[in-house]
Amino acid sequence: MTILTRVQSRRALLAGSLALAFLLYPFLGALRAAPSHPPKTPNILFIIMDDVGIDQMQSFGYGGATPPRTPTMDAIASAGLRFRNAWAMPECTPSRAMFFEGRYPLRTNILNVITDQVLANSQVSPYEITTPKLLKSKGGYDSALIGKFHLGGPQNNPFGHGAPHALGWDYFYGFIEGAPYPIDTTAGGVGAVDPTTSKGPYGCGFVPNTTADPAHGADTGACYFGDSRPCTVLTRSLTQPTPGRTCLENGGIFVPNASCQASPPSNLTFTQRNAYYVSPLVINHPDGTVEEVPWATDARARGYRTTLEVNATRDWITQRQPHNPKAPWMATVSFSAAHAPYQQPPTALLPPGSVDTNAFNCGDNTTGTSLGQFRVLSNQMIEALDAELGRLLVELGLATRKPTGALDYHPEATDTMVVIIGDNGTYAPGVKAPFDLNHAKGFVYQTGVWVPLIVAGPLVTSPGRQVTAMVNVADLYALFGEIAGIDVRQAVPKSHALDAVSMLPYLTNPTQASLRTTNFTQTGQSLVANNVQPPPCVLTVSSPPTCIQVFTSKGLCDFEGGDWWGPGSDIVPAGLPDCCAVENSDQAKALYQDGIKLLPASQVAIRNDRFKLVQQTVPNCSAPSSNDLVTSTEFYEINELPGLLVKIDRPDGQLANNLLTSPTLPPQGLTPEQLANFNDLYAELLAVLHSEVPCDGDGNLDKKVDGQDLANWKFYSAVPVDSQDMNSSWYDFNLDGKTDTTDRDIIKQRLGTQCLKQP
Repeated sequence: MTILTRVQSRRALLAGSLALAFLLYPFLGALRAAPSHPPKTPNILFIIMDDVGIDQMQSFGYGGATPPRTPTMDAIASAGLRFRNAWAMPECTPSRAMFFEGRYPLRTNILNVITDQVLANSQVSPYEITTPKLLKSKGGYDSALIGKFHLGGPQNNPFGHGAPHALGWDYFYGFIEGAPYPIDTTAGGVGAVDPTTSKGPYGCGFVPNTTADPAHGADTGACYFGDSRPCTVLTRSLTQPTPGRTCLENGGIFVPNASCQASPPSNLTFTQRNAYYVSPLVINHPDGTVEEVPWATDARARGYRTTLEVNATRDWITQRQPHNPKAPWMATVSFSAAHAPYQQPPTALLPPGSVDTNAFNCGDNTTGTSLGQFRVLSNQMIEALDAELGRLLVELGLATRKPTGALDYHPEATDTMVVIIGDNGTYAPGVKAPFDLNHAKGFVYQTGVWVPLIVAGPLVTSPGRQVTAMVNVADLYALFGEIAGIDVRQAVPKSHALDAVSMLPYLTNPTQASLRTTNFTQTGQSLVANNVQPPPCVLTVSSPPTCIQVFTSKGLCDFEGGDWWGPGSDIVPAGLPDCCAVENSDQAKALYQDGIKLLPASQVAIRNDRFKLVQQTVPNCSAPSSNDLVTSTEFYEINELPGLLVKIDRPDGQLANNLLTSPTLPPQGLTPEQLANFNDLYAELLAVLHSEVPCDGDGNLDKKVDGQDLANWKFYSAVPVDSQDMNSSWYDFNLDGKTDTTDRDIIKQRLGTQCLKQP
């Protein structure tokens, strides 16, 4: 039986009750009301790949020596457009927010990933005019988001698990938090934990066969389920070479060399999360009901995530019952793959001749797994995603199969636009040559922000083209509006400064010149209570290792392949406060022979057709206080040529190509042409960074402080968040994690303030 939290409960009431919408923002009510007879416009199928940069994509001319095989995406690209000059943000949450807001992070404070310490002020605000709200109001669209959410909640968010509904989606089916959980190395409690490593014997979360692991493997055993399905004995065969893996793929726990008993053994832990196969599942229903699916006893939460995400998308599209059955729809398939941990997908989803990975040690992304194994698993996860995407198109009737099994896709004959993108660059261990694994996801360098973008559908003229014009992920917000016949700059209030640039002309005009003269990306530190950043973690996947302050626990740091330096550290048990303390410690100097580098506190980059400017701010660890920051500037010539001809920015190593001879300004070592481009880009960067007008006391983003803000403050101040003794919200102006009288006083002090720049 599932756990249903009805609308009458506090959090579901916040997420689902339209009667309270006027407290949130007057415009919100209008956005949620669909026109009675909307015109038929194309449906939108939006595909987000997690941590898949352009370096992976053979159809764009990259992929290294062993690219993942992606026949589905290759077919879609051939029948549509390849945008080969698209930029995302370096981390997933900022990019995903921009898909649906069209606004740079500097406007929204969504500068990095959401963890359990991040305040609501660095999560997507319910006062944003999100894509589902916009399309509902102006185009009558029904909207669903399936898979990874990671835009807000459940921690420090008044809407908790109901955040997707609060942001405008009619339906959500998936995972509120960002990454899949760590691999369960006990395989459901079957293997004992080694006290010296705190790990079980099953590095990939399942019991291997005896060929792969003679000591801990098994060729027969009992497969138990947490739901009503009966136990089944599985034995090794040609079609089932690894019974333990087969059991996991079906949602069970495999007990080696055992027969079925009336009840599962007491040591089995069906409540243990297991990466891509066992996950907490949340459903936001159209009526505002929030359903938290019990993953121990419900088969919906036990299975390979990519498959679950495709099944849920298909079911919503084919079975939904909107108010207007002829309404167009937008379905966002937010795939979890290929985010770490790297774990084997079901063998049925892989191409013939795939590498046998049953003996791999996935290792929870620790140094126990070689880089080569990481890349094989990464490839297979992308290949499985591609296979399931093909199945989705066929089951929706958007494509068929040729006798050879290849996809037969003719988007001009469909009523659906298909948009595919990566949310940021590839995670370092999976990066393909000649890209730079030391400056991948998390950095504003090309490897961290250059992503594949494919668009196909009935609005595309002259398919098969490549578009070399610069595109930003913010521009997708404009594209979604244009598909629905909406001019977003006319539909969105002037108080919401948009950074989205039109994309439809590229679809309809094969000779369209670039609509952007520059492109922009940034990352920084999320807002946390009283600016107490998480403890340090040193990631050893790069060279030299990189110290970051993002993860909130030792488990998360270990999971990402890092050395934890916070409380409970294996190196310094008491922990160290920040990355500067780590860099200056004798233990770090002994452990990291080549030293460490610090993830910058802030990074920005801007480019034109040929050149790119990067600016970073890092703590000065030689200063008395780590609050002393140093800004450095770099300048590069880059291009988008395929294969080894590509020029990407590399700040260090043998292939370093920074054109500046000094990190400080004024620029040194440039030719007249380079200097002219530098000056233009630097001026544009300053203009972007200073383009947002701060408005303290304004919580609903209308750029004025008035009585509505006082009413909203009263609403949020009465809403506790989860069981914590705090109520983080978008009305916490002093950023202490509480919406209290101090924040009310800030509003009162600024009543009547108008912050919007007048034209």
